[in-house]
Amino acid sequence: MSSYLVWDEKIITDFSDSNINSLYNQGYLFTRVGKDVMNQTRSVRVDLNKFTLTSENRRVLRKTEDIRLKTYDLPIEDYNWNIGKIAKDFYETKFGEGTFSANKARELLTTKHNFNILLKYQDTKILDIGYCVCYQNKEMLHYSYPFYILRPTSYTLNPNTGLGMMLKAIIYAKNSGKKYIYLGSAQRPTDTYKLQFEGLEWFDGKEWKTNIDELKRIL
Repeated sequence: MSSYLVWDEKIITDFSDSNINSLYNQGYLFTRVGKDVMNQTRSVRVDLNKFTLTSENRRVLRKTEDIRLKTYDLPIEDYNWNIGKIAKDFYETKFGEGTFSANKARELLTTKHNFNILLKYQDTKILDIGYCVCYQNKEMLHYSYPFYILRPTSYTLNPNTGLGMMLKAIIYAKNSGKKYIYLGSAQRPTDTYKLQFEGLEWFDGKEWKTNIDELKRIL
């Protein structure tokens, strides 16, 4: 995404969990640019110790109760070209042509990159409807590059799919005993969908804040 908000960039050589956790705590995130590149941005995270389901969260879960989450270690061996096509089509539709290529998706999923876990979402008919490329360690999960089928042919697209995927990832992270889940950055008005979770915090360049109204005014 050409308009991605970047305040600073670091090239790292220390990939220990402690160093990565420290950098995430300073607003840095792994990106798809390169294995050693981290960008500082207006990062958004959920403190999972403070996370509880709101009535809206419960509504989304009811609307997406037929969607199941499975996890796979990266890199994967049984890569299918269709995954890359879903990613390419999703990001081009949402953010414009050339945003995320099928080759980039294949690279992230089949080579040793920053990301080490793939979330796969299936419906009750065992149809793969969405994915998210993520980084995780014992302390946190970075919900990084989600994508799903926008124009399904065998079923009607559930309008709650994207938010349901994110919510199920938050619940997965909490149930896994993690402290935080990072949801990427907040940089455009359409990012407000990330702000409806209890325990949400955002990084203003210097510190983490919990005033969501202030962030909405910025967006």
